[in-house]
This record gives sequence, structure tokens and C-alpha cells, in this order.
Amino acid sequence: MSAQRTLCIVKPDAVEKKKQGAIIQRLLDEGFSILGMRQVRLSRPQAEAFYAVHKERPFFDELCTFMTRGPVVAAALERDNAVQHYRDVIGATDPAKAKEGTIRKLYGTDVGENAVHGSDSQENGLIEISFFFAGCDLA
Repeated sequence: MSAQRTLCIVKPDAVEKKKQGAIIQRLLDEGFSILGMRQVRLSRPQAEAFYAVHKERPFFDELCTFMTRGPVVAAALERDNAVQHYRDVIGATDPAKAKEGTIRKLYGTDVGENAVHGSDSQENGLIEISFFFAGCDLA
């Protein structure tokens, strides 16, 4: 295995509940290195650009409205098998269907407010990281 990078976004619902620290600690405990981290508030155009892949989906407007509701915490993560391991740690998109102990099961409410975003591939992870971080921002 070689080190991979992936993006974590702690979404507004989890930040509102003040769970970002617990989520970040869980990721550290899972062996992820944090290469860069920042708290930001996305504008509507930024949210639409980030989620452009979902533009034709019926939930696009609701997703963008949610992601601009409050601050998010973006973190560039690295470890062996980062994408799959992160997806295993966060659990299913629907917290009701997520395995016990996963981040979404612990902190998510429903499919729309599920605490965290996770990259779905190594390629998308790199693209998503570059949305939030310039190369010189990553340690």
C-alpha cells in the first residue's frame, strides 16, 4: 500500500453541534495525518462549484443551501488506503444505515445532514483537496 490523500469536510450540522473536535480526533486515532485544515464558510457559488458533479440531481439546491448554512471544517488527510479507510470510518451516507461506531452513525441526523463529506475516489480526493488548499498550504 502507498499513501493516498482524501478530503474530509465536517459539515455545518456537525460544526453546529460542536463535534468537529471529536471527528478530527477520531481521524487521528484512525492513523490519518492532517496535511492541512481550515474552517471556512462557503459562499453559494463556492458550494455550487464544489458540488457541480451533482448539478442535475434533485437534491443539488438543498445540498448547496445546507453547505452554506454555517461554517465547515475542511481537512486534507493522508494515510495508506486513505479513501477506502476514510469511507469505512464515516459509514453509509444515510446515518440510519451506517454501521455502529461510524462517524455518520454517531453524529449524522439523516441523508441530508450526515456530518461529513468524503471523497469517493483517489482522483476526486486530489481534485477536492485542491479546491480548499493550494499546494503550499499542505504540510
